[in-house]
Amino acid sequence: MDLLEISKNNSKKPVPFYIKMLSLFSVVRGYNILLIVIAQYLASIFIFSPEKSLRYVLLDINLYFIVLSTICVIASGYIINNFYDSETDKINKPVKSKIDAIVSQKNKLRFYFLLNFIGVVIAFLVSWRAALFFSVYIFLIWFYSHKLKKYPLTGLFSAACLAILPFFAVFVYYKNFSELIFTHAAFLFFILLIRELIKDLERIKGDFVQNYQTIAVKYGEYFTKILISLLALLTLNPIYFLLKYPEIGGMKYFFYVSVVVLFIFVLALWLSKSIRNYMLLHLILKLLIITGVFSLALIDYSVIINKILLK
Repeated sequence: MDLLEISKNNSKKPVPFYIKMLSLFSVVRGYNILLIVIAQYLASIFIFSPEKSLRYVLLDINLYFIVLSTICVIASGYIINNFYDSETDKINKPVKSKIDAIVSQKNKLRFYFLLNFIGVVIAFLVSWRAALFFSVYIFLIWFYSHKLKKYPLTGLFSAACLAILPFFAVFVYYKNFSELIFTHAAFLFFILLIRELIKDLERIKGDFVQNYQTIAVKYGEYFTKILISLLALLTLNPIYFLLKYPEIGGMKYFFYVSVVVLFIFVLALWLSKSIRNYMLLHLILKLLIITGVFSLALIDYSVIINKILLK
């Protein structure tokens, strides 16, 4: 309640520093960044470098710098996205919008440029290629927020690609080009596409007012539901191939659960008619993604044992 009361206060009384920090945490979606960091480390340990010891991966200074650059660049990405979506969020997310507004747009832009600068400098400590990668990533996030997200297909695919790019940075660093990794990436990509379409349905009112030509706005809810159902069906393809790899170990149970969840998800989708329903479906997808991140630790139990024993 404190945050909401302060955001409604039109007086010039100074806002406490900790309130501004909580508001900024909301803007950069710190909880999402934390999940990405955990996912990067778990993927590094169990997928990208299964032959290396746990100590080696955790103490790898270059991986640490890549993760730090990722944190800075993604946080700045959320800031610029929040900047461009401020009017839309007032309609779609009125409560969060008021909390985010505690930090002025001017200060948000200052943080945006500062975080991008820090992110690229840290990447330079790894290599000039890493710095170039994150520089391009920064540009793509800005271009998506400024232009691409306003159009149906480009907005959909660019959002999913940008969400998966932080793992690509670690993937390139370890130079592990196995089929297992590409199949994992395909599964995650389909899930992210579904999530973006659900977000379009969830934000359709604000997007329509701001003339964002998302798939939900341009083609309607019925077509969007058909597309989501098709993507859910396509997701079964990488799941089928992943279950053939003995290396996935205990993670196979996550994929079995995913099939059941996606089936229930599609049924619930066709019964959904309100924004609240779509928000619930979005939450289900978030929980599925979070579960998938932590289930990476179940990949091939022998890998876990070896990593603990190796020095």
